[in-house]
Amino acid sequence: MATIAVTDASFADDVLNSDKPVLVDFWADWCGPCKMIAPALEEISEELADKVTIAKVDIMDSTDTAAKFGVQSIPLMVLFKNGEPVAQKLGAAPKSQLKGWLESVL
Repeated sequence: MATIAVTDASFADDVLNSDKPVLVDFWADWCGPCKMIAPALEEISEELADKVTIAKVDIMDSTDTAAKFGVQSIPLMVLFKNGEPVAQKLGAAPKSQLKGWLESVL
């Protein structure tokens, strides 16, 4: 399963009410580092599809969600379990680091 696009309207259903952990990537079209990690997140979403859903929230389109979680710098990845944010990682990193971090907090 590839990454899913999440909006203010779908955030509760897609993330907070998910039956498995969801990694939310807060990003924007103008953010270079966000674009750098996008292919890695796509690959990780395929490799860990049975363990986690990876969702992308465009902070320019979904300003309410970005504000609710205090997003000030991007890319910001927040892992939600049972509707609660349990871990976060700020900034771009190589795929191996992103995957290692995600596996360590799942």
